[in-house]
Amino acid sequence: MGINYNKVSSRFSLLRAGIPFIIVVLFTSISLAFSQDFSLSATYGSISLNSGFTPDPYTIKLKSGGSINASSLGSGCGGNIANAPDFELTYTAGSLDLYISVISDSDTTLVINTPSGNWICDDDSGGDLDPSVRMEKPSSGVYDIWVGTYGSSTVNDATLYISELGRYGN
Repeated sequence: MGINYNKVSSRFSLLRAGIPFIIVVLFTSISLAFSQDFSLSATYGSISLNSGFTPDPYTIKLKSGGSINASSLGSGCGGNIANAPDFELTYTAGSLDLYISVISDSDTTLVINTPSGNWICDDDSGGDLDPSVRMEKPSSGVYDIWVGTYGSSTVNDATLYISELGRYGN
């Protein structure tokens, strides 16, 4: 009894035909896990700030929250955020630290995509359920910022603070 090479060849053809489908499914799954799209325009605007900017703090009124669970971005990330960034900061660094904080009557979270592509997340470091991030020796470049709502997908009033003088919180 010999090998039926036509049958073997057709099975390999089916396998080869299925590989592109498997690749598409794999990349679709990966893109769903990291669904924050920093290429979208920021919902509440953008600004370019140089080290030593005034007024300090620079403040932005916005609505926190969204329908996407930020925990898919990595350890320490939480809350529900939008797909598009809430705010985009283009920053030219100097010798000062950079602080990004949020104050709200609700429990908020902070998600930042740095110029190097790293994700920084915080929940309550600002005190009173408010997030705050201090970046020592920050890089120059674009910081995409999301303000999330912890525990629900509802949107709430919040104020984003960008400062070189210190964190803002309660």
